[in-house]
Amino acid sequence: MSQCVVACCAFLLSGCVSVPDGVTPVKNFDLERYLGTWYEIARLDHSFERGMEQVTATYSLRDDGSVTVANRGFVTVDAQWEDANGVAKFTNAEDEGHLKVSFFGPFYASYVIFELDNEEYNYAFVTGPNRDYLWFLSRTPEVDEALKQRFLDKIEQLNFDTTELIWVAQK
Repeated sequence: MSQCVVACCAFLLSGCVSVPDGVTPVKNFDLERYLGTWYEIARLDHSFERGMEQVTATYSLRDDGSVTVANRGFVTVDAQWEDANGVAKFTNAEDEGHLKVSFFGPFYASYVIFELDNEEYNYAFVTGPNRDYLWFLSRTPEVDEALKQRFLDKIEQLNFDTTELIWVAQK
């Protein structure tokens, strides 16, 4: 019986680091260039970010090769900052933009970078294990309309639900 429970748990947890059908992680990914602070430009809403503005994610390399993830956002209702810290690790090859992130002990979720400005690493489009998770990240708190449209075109092409998209205030 306990082997069955362990097998079921392993199956359920392995699904959390999957990639949505039709979405491909970027290749030739360079973690060193991805490190640093990113501003959240847009997202699909979830309870862990509900009501947040001025959201940032800062990635830094740890001694063991994994990545510290430091998320921060301003909760408008409470008028206070909220922080969440986690760890990320590659799921496959280190030159592929697919990592797994944990904010809760041994439980990991997929972090899939499916578009990235390969020249400057100025923006990234990211999803999770399914199309319910979506982020548009930028190195700057504001982006031009052409890049916003590029994001919208890409996520519509990949069948994300754009009706629930939140444009994040960064001021």
